[in-house]
Amino acid sequence: MDKNKKVEQENPEISEIKLVLEQQQKCWNDGDIDGFMLGYWNSEELIFTSTKHMPAYGWQNTLERYKNSYPTKESMGELKFKFLNVAINPDSASAELQGCWELIRKEDNPKGDFFLELRKIENKWKITKDSTTSY
Repeated sequence: MDKNKKVEQENPEISEIKLVLEQQQKCWNDGDIDGFMLGYWNSEELIFTSTKHMPAYGWQNTLERYKNSYPTKESMGELKFKFLNVAINPDSASAELQGCWELIRKEDNPKGDFFLELRKIENKWKITKDSTTSY
């Protein structure tokens, strides 16, 4: 190994945040919306906005929206995430994550962007606000 090469280690908090999304992606691709929802803050204060729907307020409303919008594994397709930027505010145990999403399905290939706000709650990163666009 070249001794002059620096091996950059990712901030462990950023790795933990990405792991939340990677676990969500795995659950989604397994057809497990309940598992996917574990990445979200289970609170009435959760906010989910998208370009195709009115905002959903609360964890239960968000779960119902997902289950109504994606009633079968086939309609869920295969989800892929790409992380663009993660910024952490250590003073408030909060973070923001920007990324892109894509669904691979038989009939279509929807995609878009997402902007997440996360907070460390009970020592675990949880999505507290999800703003998703489609194009």
